[in-house]
Amino acid sequence: MISRKDVEYVANLAHLKLAEKEKEEYTEQIGSIIDYVDKLKELDTENVTPTAYTVPMKNVLRDDKARESLNRKKTLANAPDKKNGLFKAPRIMSDN
Repeated sequence: MISRKDVEYVANLAHLKLAEKEKEEYTEQIGSIIDYVDKLKELDTENVTPTAYTVPMKNVLRDDKARESLNRKKTLANAPDKKNGLFKAPRIMSDN
């Protein structure tokens, strides 16, 4: 069980100022959470496979296949600014 002193200690570490009523409430609330976790420890998990996710994970990406790229001239046709066959964009970082 968690004590009021524990709540005050943690609140101090977190730089929280708690009112007396809050200290009482948090002591009760955290205590009930810890009691619930202790109750979960009673469950038989001997034959339960540990998992990292609650649903099966699978790769939803397509296979990477080589294919012909876009035509450069068509791709740059509507570019507002271009240089040496590439898109030209405004500088966003300075040299400083």
